[in-house]
Amino acid sequence: MAKKVLLVDDSATVLMMERMILASERFQIVTAANGEEAHARARSEQPDLILMDIVMPKMTGIQACRVIKEDPTTSHIPIILVTTRGEADSMEAGYSSGCNDYVTKPVNSAELLGKIRNLLGAA
Repeated sequence: MAKKVLLVDDSATVLMMERMILASERFQIVTAANGEEAHARARSEQPDLILMDIVMPKMTGIQACRVIKEDPTTSHIPIILVTTRGEADSMEAGYSSGCNDYVTKPVNSAELLGKIRNLLGAA
């Protein structure tokens, strides 16, 4: 069965780009446009992995990561933050919120796929 990945970004362009990167892996893709929606989708869809932006309306990726990791029904889901925020304090905040990994935009496809495979246990 295909692994399910939740893509979370308020930019339709970024979501399309992430879909293109993941297309070769045959993942089942679900999306959310903000942190609140991400938490709700994580609870209802139970994805195998979440790729999430930091800068979003309603609830940031950092806040959403913390909420998802504190929720017993979603705490097991690995999260990769995918963001333009590459400075040390943003990375520290991301890891402190519970993310499993951190990737900066523009995304290097090989790097992102490698991190995804590592977290999903695929070769």
